[in-house]
Amino acid sequence: MGLFDEKTENKLNDLIEKAYDAEKGFKTVADHVDNPRLKTFFNEKARERGGHVNDLTNTLRKKGMEVNQHDGSISGSLHRAWIDTKAFFSMDDDESMLEEVRNGEKQAIDDYDDILNNYDLNPTIRELLLKQKSEIQASYNKANYLEGIH
Repeated sequence: MGLFDEKTENKLNDLIEKAYDAEKGFKTVADHVDNPRLKTFFNEKARERGGHVNDLTNTLRKKGMEVNQHDGSISGSLHRAWIDTKAFFSMDDDESMLEEVRNGEKQAIDDYDDILNNYDLNPTIRELLLKQKSEIQASYNKANYLEGIH
């Protein structure tokens, strides 16, 4: 048996794939906004999510878990296409993009809560996931704040 049972390993690989999707999604959103403050925020979030992918991948590999190659999910690609379409047709691009980011961050928080509350994790992985969830929660809160001032 590996580091975790198969269900837990699948869930961790799914979390990595979704973080990779989020990184690409933030880059996509940054390309669609004109506001320099929002562009900076989205680019920072893309770098942060890239760090999540690398940290989680490297930590799991060091612990002996086989990590799937991540090239993004079909649902992530569809979501980015939706963002592109929404930006093209939206009259209020910045607010629309913030709403999409907020929705994505809420889903990420739910994914982290699921694995933290329902799976058997060792202390190192649990601590890393709690740190990442906290960063995502801060991002969600800031997206709410930024949406409120637009």
